[in-house]
Amino acid sequence: MKRETRRYIQDLTYFSSLGLQVSLSIFIGLAVGIWLDRNVFHTTPWLTLVFLMLGIAAGFRNIALAIKKSSRL
Repeated sequence: MKRETRRYIQDLTYFSSLGLQVSLSIFIGLAVGIWLDRNVFHTTPWLTLVFLMLGIAAGFRNIALAIKKSSRL
């Protein structure tokens, strides 16, 4: 396989996994917040909201990194 074709396939797989990365970061933040609220601190809904916001921020960070990577191409 040509080097250019291999690079194109690698970029395509990276960008196609971006949606999964964003949704998983939000879901993991939400799940951690719910677990901490229910089992450790009993501060419903505050830690859920905090960790949800952290998950959303992580998702946006993944998008920003993808944009930065695409601008280098």
